[in-house]
Amino acid sequence: MLRQLNSLLLLMTASGSPFSTAALYLAAGSWQTVAKEFDRMKRSLLCALLSLAMICGATALYAQQDAQQNTGSQSGQRGHQMMSPDQRLEHMTKTLDLNNEQQQNIKIILEKQQTDAQALRQDTSLSPAQRRAKMQELRQSTDQQINDILSPEQQQKWQQVQEQHTEPTGQGASAGQGMKPR
Repeated sequence: MLRQLNSLLLLMTASGSPFSTAALYLAAGSWQTVAKEFDRMKRSLLCALLSLAMICGATALYAQQDAQQNTGSQSGQRGHQMMSPDQRLEHMTKTLDLNNEQQQNIKIILEKQQTDAQALRQDTSLSPAQRRAKMQELRQSTDQQINDILSPEQQQKWQQVQEQHTEPTGQGASAGQGMKPR
């Protein structure tokens, strides 16, 4: 369209008639108006596209955040997620100031507990009550093995930490970590 308009203007300029001069004047004036309108449309279109991009980005972030919250609440049956053996060991190391040897021994115990707990969860021959009882035995056995590795001062501190975790809800060590049961 612009090429046709340019060739028309060139033709009018070459003819030299008064009509061509008047038409050329009108065409130049309208060309400025058209150019301004194109600039406005470009700005409006750019603003609309940026707004659309921001809305799409915000929607995607919201959906991702919502999906993460849903998977987080589904993976923990009681409204909380179980800590991995490494996370538990890190927590215990910070709380009890474990040395390297204690860390290595406790890590082995925690990893064994995790594999045993997974096996219990997958064992369909057990009733829920039996599974719960065996899980309780496993936790007590793990706690005793960890207690045997700790020094008397660490044992006392560990006992205090466990009591603090069971006081608010009475549901075990993971219930008192700032998360409310659902």
